[in-house]
Amino acid sequence: DNYETHFPPDPIYQEASENARVYRVYMAESAKYDAYMTDEAREGLDVLLVFAGLFSAVLSTFVAQTSQSLQPDRATESTLLLREIAALQRAQINGTSIDSIPSTSADFTPSSLDVWVNGLWFTSLTLSLVAALLAVLMKQWIRHYTSLVSGTAQERSLIRQYRFMGLQKWHVPTLIGLLPVLLHLSLAIFFAGLTLFLVPL
Repeated sequence: DNYETHFPPDPIYQEASENARVYRVYMAESAKYDAYMTDEAREGLDVLLVFAGLFSAVLSTFVAQTSQSLQPDRATESTLLLREIAALQRAQINGTSIDSIPSTSADFTPSSLDVWVNGLWFTSLTLSLVAALLAVLMKQWIRHYTSLVSGTAQERSLIRQYRFMGLQKWHVPTLIGLLPVLLHLSLAIFFAGLTLFLVPL
């Protein structure tokens, strides 16, 4: 396409007007750059959100099962208490001293292996959820960045540049690039916990 046809020269002394060619050229070129940047970011964030959602769901199942090992087994405690009550009753019937009946109550302390496994998996789940939350925030930021703006070419150019400077100031492209690293770290911690979980088996 002919450049002069799309962006005809400005009338004399109108080179800096609100709809000057420099602003129209800026908007056209920035639209191409923004489309490439945001489309690539959206695709990456969509994949990341799907993986983070599935991984968090699977990890939550593991955590729900293993976290029970951090608290005493109520069924076992009830059985021990019933045995102690039965022993006390037999001692009372036989006339023996109840002081000779050993107490079944004891302080519960989870094993260090259970603590490590649950600690690693809770950390992994937290990192996965943080990555998903940041991905949602990045998608909202990109949606706002690409939202349409009305006004003259000069106004739209200034707003676009203001938004672009905001993305750079808050390091949004860098944060988007770090999200996969956060998920990889979460996955590595999960496998470390899984290895410890399978050691006694």
